[in-house]
Amino acid sequence: MAIIDTKIMDLRSEIVGVDQLVPLLDGSQDTYVNLDNAASTPPFKIVQEKVDEVFKWYSSVHRGAGFKSLLSTQLFEEAREIVLDFVGADEDHDVIIFSRNTSEALNLLAKRFPFQPGDMVLTTGMEHHSNDLPWRARAEVLHAGILPDGSLDMQDFQDKLEKNAKNIRLVAVTGASNVSGYMPPIYDIAEMAHKHGAVVSVDCAQLLPHRKVDMLPPDSPRHLDFIQFAAHKVYAPLGSGGLVGPRDFFNRGEPDYRGGGTVEIVTLDEVMWTSSPEKDEAGSPNVIGAVALAASLKFLSQVGMDTIAAHEAELTSYTLEKLTSMSGIKVFGSTDPSRAQDRVGAIPFHVEGVQHGLVAAILGFEGGIGVRDGCFCAHPYILRLLNISDVEYAQFHERVKHRNRADLPGLIRMSFGCYSNFADVDRLVNMLECIISGNFNGHYEVHKPSGSYFPNGYDPTSVRKHFSI
Repeated sequence: MAIIDTKIMDLRSEIVGVDQLVPLLDGSQDTYVNLDNAASTPPFKIVQEKVDEVFKWYSSVHRGAGFKSLLSTQLFEEAREIVLDFVGADEDHDVIIFSRNTSEALNLLAKRFPFQPGDMVLTTGMEHHSNDLPWRARAEVLHAGILPDGSLDMQDFQDKLEKNAKNIRLVAVTGASNVSGYMPPIYDIAEMAHKHGAVVSVDCAQLLPHRKVDMLPPDSPRHLDFIQFAAHKVYAPLGSGGLVGPRDFFNRGEPDYRGGGTVEIVTLDEVMWTSSPEKDEAGSPNVIGAVALAASLKFLSQVGMDTIAAHEAELTSYTLEKLTSMSGIKVFGSTDPSRAQDRVGAIPFHVEGVQHGLVAAILGFEGGIGVRDGCFCAHPYILRLLNISDVEYAQFHERVKHRNRADLPGLIRMSFGCYSNFADVDRLVNMLECIISGNFNGHYEVHKPSGSYFPNGYDPTSVRKHFSI
């Protein structure tokens, strides 16, 4: 095991709640181990501090004449500058439209994109639903295939792109899979798409917290035309996200949401829309969320994304060595520890003979470890990884129609944050060994409508005694 960078060691102490004790099934308490960072990350202390400070100055932005309004407006616009700089955007060419999350940003782009009858979107079979379903509502969608190891079939991608080049207007691809951690070659994909006259949208929800994202200059053939991301995945969970793209694109057409702040002037007979990004930010914006996002990105810049990536690769390699050596554990996606630098730290696996929901429940109730189980909002990808047949799928489909999600296919996913460490992995491995050997204490029942497992007699409302509004 290599020596952890001192910046990473210090970083763990900068996380809110990193040493929080949680109750276990046997009545004891232990420090919570969060290995569900792909879903959402805890906040940095600097984010908490900045938010507490800005609350004192918070007021409405844009058009307010009072001092607090003027300051809040400046903070909101400064946040735009910080975000654009962090992703390598050209401020003269690109704008950021603040959203609630990645899903909203993708839906906004899908609704604003000027699709015409016959237009196509090329995406992949590994996408999060948020980078698939919005396109289906607006155009014909083609899905490039997935190889058995969970990686993108680049030959199939290229074949579909070339065969349908006259109709494909947009290529939409993830920057990093939220299931397997696989990172498609987004710059190669951008170059291929531009060569055939399409533009590129990259879902950076999982990439931004783990790697340096650079949109590259607008005149580069490898330029990323649009990107989306969410603050709650980069240590600023205050309801903010972003869509970055060309200013001229958003200045064209009418906004999807209409209301305050989107216009220059309105009469009973005419509307003159304002320019982007305000044009697509109807109503009072989430100033606090924008400040939180900017504060987090500034902090990540100081730590260095290369430092974070190196630590994560070391941690992922260590984990893959541990999991692949365990009898009864099957890891999906890339399992090669020497290639850990080519992926982000999301690792899906299966415990032989134990339903994924039960594994997650035991880890949580008896180990104080948070993971995610199921299909991770990427059902087609999971079905491909698990080789679920059409007949099996039809059976699962019928059960879900009757509100029975018990024993549906899925995996367990552990995912790292920049603050995760080797002790977290060791805690997980020790608990998995207990599960494999049957050495756990609880008796669990499945709640069929949700598919979740709970200890017999467990009262879900009991968590409120630890914190309540």
